[in-house]
Amino acid sequence: MYLEATEPGMPVRQRNAHVDEGLLVRVGIPHSGGRLAHHAFNEGYAGMVSASALWNPKTGRFRIPEATDLTEMDFALDSAGFTAMRLFQLKGRQRGIAGVYPWTMEQFVELASFSGATWVSQPDLCCEPEIASDQAAIDYRINATATLLEGMLRVVYAWQDELSKTMSAREVQNAVRIPVPVAQGLQISFG
Repeated sequence: MYLEATEPGMPVRQRNAHVDEGLLVRVGIPHSGGRLAHHAFNEGYAGMVSASALWNPKTGRFRIPEATDLTEMDFALDSAGFTAMRLFQLKGRQRGIAGVYPWTMEQFVELASFSGATWVSQPDLCCEPEIASDQAAIDYRINATATLLEGMLRVVYAWQDELSKTMSAREVQNAVRIPVPVAQGLQISFG
């Protein structure tokens, strides 16, 4: 049953990404603007932007550019798991998600909702060899990534539930994005 656009309520059958037109290759954009974003915009490329490009460590908040090439193009938001892990390795425990990310789950969900991103990936703990040195570390990161998905879904649900008291299901669906799960894992042989 679909809810009418004017009735308060929770969204049903909400999509996390629209893939009806098939595979779409996105250009990785590590900054919130600049020459790469300008080129991608001019060429009509879809982009993938790292959340770390929008994070201001001095203020401890995300900043969303008001008007750049990025805000005018189709872009997806990546959680910056690799960058977060590298920062964790360099500086130790962070104040945010899982003690690895510098931002909280709530800050990330807020960014996903207000950034204008077409879709958002869940926070993950990457498994690249420079991060995960053995199979036990890889297994841990795979399990932790699943736990982070559950955590993000709980935050999204709580926000949507609160908004559904005064907003229509369609408005709630458009206001708070649900994440695209990350299939994590890298099979390597340790001999």
